[in-house]
Amino acid sequence: VQLQASGGGLVQAGRSLRLSCAASGRTFSNYYMGWFRQAPGKEREFVAAISWSGSSTSYADSVKGRFTISRDNAKNTVYLEMNSLKPEDTAVYYCAARLSRYQRDDKSWNYWGQGTLVTVSS
Repeated sequence: VQLQASGGGLVQAGRSLRLSCAASGRTFSNYYMGWFRQAPGKEREFVAAISWSGSSTSYADSVKGRFTISRDNAKNTVYLEMNSLKPEDTAVYYCAARLSRYQRDDKSWNYWGQGTLVTVSS
């Protein structure tokens, strides 16, 4: 499956941004979807994941209550709604896909998008 992330940009702290990730090439609903991020000088970290049907979601503690992951299987797209953004949310955000249930270890995910940069100014 091919993944194309979009929606990043420069935003002030406290504002919102929505990322999208469009998938192609395989049956989208067969894949568990996730978002990861990598800040400058840091390792890539788990942000959120959503199950095949969208009935189950998981979040990193740092974004819980502020970010929402969702998916539209008819549009082959997964979203990450980011609210109350903080400067520490600044990172390149990646979408990822895997066939089996998610794990927070990024090395276990099979497919990756190219990343979209989110910059939060204070």
